[in-house]
Amino acid sequence: MKHLLGLEGVSSAELTRILDAAERLDRVGVGDVPKRDDLKGKVVVNLFYEPSTRTRVSFGLAARRLGADVLDFSPSGSSTSKGESFIDTAKNIEAMGIDMVVVRHSSPGAPHVLAKHLMPHVRVVNAGDGAHEHPTQALLDILTIRKKLGRVAGLTVGLVGDIAHSRVARSNIYGLTTLGAKVIVCGPTTLVPQEVARFGVEIADKLDDVIPRCDVLNLLRVQFERQRSGLFPSIREYRLLFGVDADRMKRAKPGALLLAPGPINRGVEITPEVADGPHSAILDQVTNGLAVRMAVLSELSRAV
Repeated sequence: MKHLLGLEGVSSAELTRILDAAERLDRVGVGDVPKRDDLKGKVVVNLFYEPSTRTRVSFGLAARRLGADVLDFSPSGSSTSKGESFIDTAKNIEAMGIDMVVVRHSSPGAPHVLAKHLMPHVRVVNAGDGAHEHPTQALLDILTIRKKLGRVAGLTVGLVGDIAHSRVARSNIYGLTTLGAKVIVCGPTTLVPQEVARFGVEIADKLDDVIPRCDVLNLLRVQFERQRSGLFPSIREYRLLFGVDADRMKRAKPGALLLAPGPINRGVEITPEVADGPHSAILDQVTNGLAVRMAVLSELSRAV
């Protein structure tokens, strides 16, 4: 694997290799477990053009625990504010002698553009490109499922919410279906494009019918910042029809797992008692994200 630009087209064997590596790296740099030197002498750049907490911090920690030097870039205060282009910024950073770029950008395909323009030895990791893909988020979701439920194949996973604007949904669909899970996407009809059915998923618009069938519910944030207005009548109506509260969770299977890629809108997609309740693995996702990102960086370093 030369780059990680998305999960579309990534084989089951490649996905499993990353997940296995993440389990081996799970506690690296924590407590008495020493850091590693997989990336010793390497320079990793976090090139983030969109706000991020978990993904940015996680990649930075992952790289440092593997022995890399890390450069954090933000467009505010940089020459981007003076009109410097995305490619020129990346090329100038590359000229300083870097080995990997972790990029988040509002434009779909931005990581693919970088991979074409940077030197062949520089590896590119997609940390989220518009509404296209977010591969490491899907990998950490899948790792959480595998660790909590022991498998992925044969499970039914419900992706609930704003499917149309969710890069997390797309990457999860690719990864989960490749590994043998059944995926149901559920949300307001205005937020669930019918063409998603071509990816082999089931489409539903009634959450109460979906919940009893699912081994896993992944509640996707309503992406207000990417929407035009009028896609659903009100937040109150969304909460009533698609928000998960304690009463709604009573319909779930006894061992059902609840995931939510942060940030979560408490009181919209999920109520506090459910987010912090026994079904929730939200903080486990954050922990597993660090292991997944170490695994991705380590795997890509082997190809440098």
